[in-house]
Amino acid sequence: QVQLVESGGGLVQYGGSLRLSCTASDSISNFWRMGWYRQAPGKQRELVARITSVTGGDIPTYEDSVKGRFTISRDNAKNTVSLQMNNLNPEDTAVYYCNKYPAFDSWGQGTQVTVSS
Repeated sequence: QVQLVESGGGLVQYGGSLRLSCTASDSISNFWRMGWYRQAPGKQRELVARITSVTGGDIPTYEDSVKGRFTISRDNAKNTVSLQMNNLNPEDTAVYYCNKYPAFDSWGQGTQVTVSS
């Protein structure tokens, strides 16, 4: 099964930006849809963005709370999926994971994003 490694998290102030990266051990072109998920303390893991490969380009989809602030992208040649996060707020604090959509049963270690107020 493909291994996914997330990176790029950290501590950022309210209104700041981070760029998360996910590197796969195998070709992500095998997966029609890839997604970024997050799990905040005491909450269930949720999908925040997914990207679907179609002929002629990719189609991103976002959860309402991140629309206009987050941008998902994928590079099949490099086997990477990225998440650009702008205008961060404390509600975005969580561990962020990438996975295909629907997700594999197994997950990477994730990357912690902490937004201070």
